[in-house]
Amino acid sequence: MPDRGAPGHSHLPYFKWAFIVTGVGLILGFVVGWIYGGTLAAALSFLFITSVLAVLEISLSFDNAIVNARKLKTMGEVWRRRFLTWGILIAVFGMRIVFPLLIIVVAANVGPWEALKLAATRPEEYSHLMHEAHLPIAAFGGTFLMMVALTYFFDPEKEVHWIRRIERRVAGAARIRGLEAALVLGLAVIASILLPGEEDGRQFIVAATYGLLTFLLVDAGGAIMDGGLRSTQRTAAGGLGAFLYLEVLDASFSFDGVIGAFALSHNIFIIAIGLGIGAMYVRSMTVMLVEKGTLNQYRFLEHGAFYAILVLSLIMYAQAFFPIPEVITGFIGVALIGAAFWSSVKGKRAHGD
Repeated sequence: MPDRGAPGHSHLPYFKWAFIVTGVGLILGFVVGWIYGGTLAAALSFLFITSVLAVLEISLSFDNAIVNARKLKTMGEVWRRRFLTWGILIAVFGMRIVFPLLIIVVAANVGPWEALKLAATRPEEYSHLMHEAHLPIAAFGGTFLMMVALTYFFDPEKEVHWIRRIERRVAGAARIRGLEAALVLGLAVIASILLPGEEDGRQFIVAATYGLLTFLLVDAGGAIMDGGLRSTQRTAAGGLGAFLYLEVLDASFSFDGVIGAFALSHNIFIIAIGLGIGAMYVRSMTVMLVEKGTLNQYRFLEHGAFYAILVLSLIMYAQAFFPIPEVITGFIGVALIGAAFWSSVKGKRAHGD
């Protein structure tokens, strides 16, 4: 049986289910377009939007896949499979369907069934309510992702540096406990003060505080589950801790993508299908990176991913003041990861590898 980590082994088997989901999803996108539009032109238009949403989700989530792979290396084979099965159900149905509906339940003060009817029968009104809720979502998700990125760089034991002048100083400053949390909270306070409306400022700082608290709780919970006794039960708990961390991380990545998707379509079903296809590729890419040892081969790749996450978090904060197209966010993320990849390749050549 060939070694899955062998250099010549095909990447395609990792994406088998992603290809299947793509085929089914595109068919569903066509059917939804036919149901809502009643014409071939409408069905083809919905099919095209579904494809664009899937590509957008993939481009925005390269960094997510790399960070997932970094965490997934610590998990056993059982939890990796659960991440690819249970996790994808949570990602697609939880974040792409249930989460937008819950926003409308809270924002419009209606029941879940009424929110679903609103999404199905009055998509423009539904989209408007989603955009109205963008401010606290950006504050929460931006804060959580900023903590994810800074915790990676504020590590006194970090020895591999890509941009050495910056990363060495940051790693040295990490000996001051809680510095990264203080920086994020300080930035959130400044942003809330600069927002024009008093109510907007209050919503922003409250949501940002919840984002910071969520990160600290998830991070502490994962550390408790991953540490302690080296027993079978502890190993299982550690897998659960990493699984929960990855799901919250995926949710934070999804916030901006879900809101931004309404700029392309007001139909929640098309958004769920398109983003769900993209999420499946991200999951497959994550497992491939782990099993083929890509992060070990290209040592600066995860640095680029965490820089991309930091930029994404700052963009989410900036979106509280003015709109920024998701295309720009995706381009910056891909550019940073591409630069880190190229630096890794150059480093391997310099060492004769």
